[in-house]
Amino acid sequence: MLTRRMLLSAAAAAPAAAIFTRPAMAAEPSVFAVDGVAIRGADPVAFFTDAAPVIGSADHALMWEGATWHFASADNMELFMANPTSYAPQYGGYCAFAMSKGYLATSVPEAWTVHDGKLYLNYSVNVRQVWSEDIPGNIGRADMQWPAILG
Repeated sequence: MLTRRMLLSAAAAAPAAAIFTRPAMAAEPSVFAVDGVAIRGADPVAFFTDAAPVIGSADHALMWEGATWHFASADNMELFMANPTSYAPQYGGYCAFAMSKGYLATSVPEAWTVHDGKLYLNYSVNVRQVWSEDIPGNIGRADMQWPAILG
C-alpha cells in the first residue's frame, strides 16, 4: 500500500532522476557540418592545392557522406569526386585534437594541418598549436577513437 510519504518521496526524487539520466541520443553524423555544409563551406581540395582555406561556392557543390561539400572550382570538385577520401578531413572534420582526447568538438577551416598527405582540422588556431606539439602521437590516439566515438 502506498502511503502519502512514499508518494511525496517519489515526487521529490523525479526531478533529480531527470537530471542524472540522459535520454538515448542518436549517433553523431559521420561528417561535421554546419547547416549541412562540410568544413563550413571551405573547399577541401584547396588545402592541398592552395595551401590555404578557400571558401567554396554552392555553384560547385556535391553531396558526399551525408554532407554538402563546396568547391572553389569545377576542377577541384572533379578532383574530389575522383578520390574523396584523399581530400576529406580526417575524423569527419571534427576537431582532431579533441578526438585524440576522446571527445567530439567542432572545427574551423582556419585551424588546419596537412600531415603525411591528410587533412586535419581543429577547434581553433590555439588548439591547433597544442595539436602541433605532438602530431603523430595525437593522430595515434585519435585513430583509436574514430569512428566508435560517434556512438
